[in-house]
Amino acid sequence: MKKLVLALAAVAAITGSASAADLGARPYTKAPPPVVPVYNWTGFYIFGGGGGGIWSANGGVDVTGGPCLVCTNTRTGGDGWFGTVGAGYDWQSANWVLGIFGDGTFGSLKGNIGDSSFTAPGSLVPGIVGTTKMETAWAVGARVGYLVAPNVLSYVNGGYTGTYWTGSTLLGSNTGTASGLHTDSFNTQGWFVGGGVENNLNIFGINAPGWFMKTEYRAAYLDRKNLQERVDGTNLPTGFDITFKPFVQTISTSLVYRFNWGAATGTRY
Repeated sequence: MKKLVLALAAVAAITGSASAADLGARPYTKAPPPVVPVYNWTGFYIFGGGGGGIWSANGGVDVTGGPCLVCTNTRTGGDGWFGTVGAGYDWQSANWVLGIFGDGTFGSLKGNIGDSSFTAPGSLVPGIVGTTKMETAWAVGARVGYLVAPNVLSYVNGGYTGTYWTGSTLLGSNTGTASGLHTDSFNTQGWFVGGGVENNLNIFGINAPGWFMKTEYRAAYLDRKNLQERVDGTNLPTGFDITFKPFVQTISTSLVYRFNWGAATGTRY
């Protein structure tokens, strides 16, 4: 009996080994590659936000229609805040994005202008000064950017801009009292360049398809204006102009909504 049991065990062992040999080794299955998100940046968008800015201006005093009276440069400046709204359209090609846009700003970037040649009656100290502020501006331009990540765009931009500045009541620089003169409000235009970063809010862990945030720096080089000094009440010109050539720098942060943006699709590489 013992011999029979041993014989059966030996047969079973040989049969199992043969079956395992027939099956062969298990094939290796490679893990699937990760899904890389692919986003579509082509389409319309709108945005709104706010920021702050500073300006400086080269100035002097001219005889109206004639030569300069104060020919040395007098630099003035100001600062303040603003809000902005705008819209645009982008086209994407591989990792590059090209777009056009337009925007407007409203706020108060306030500073001083002046005439160091003027002497008010009864004053021993020459000079009149006033306050002007950039209240509104508009800009149209284009931008080109590169996708540093599927949902992050780094870009530069440039274009044409126009600004509106308030008039100014001119005061005696030593007394702060009215000089009897003022300047009128005015517009000036010029070119701007800038750049920024735009990213989908999901990089902050926020599930908000279509919503982005962009932060942008801009520098505007505006044309020179001759601001006529005028008599209060009659608005008659005195024959002297305060020259004003501003350079405006701003930085803003805006929320952006892209109409064509949906849930991210995926592709395997």
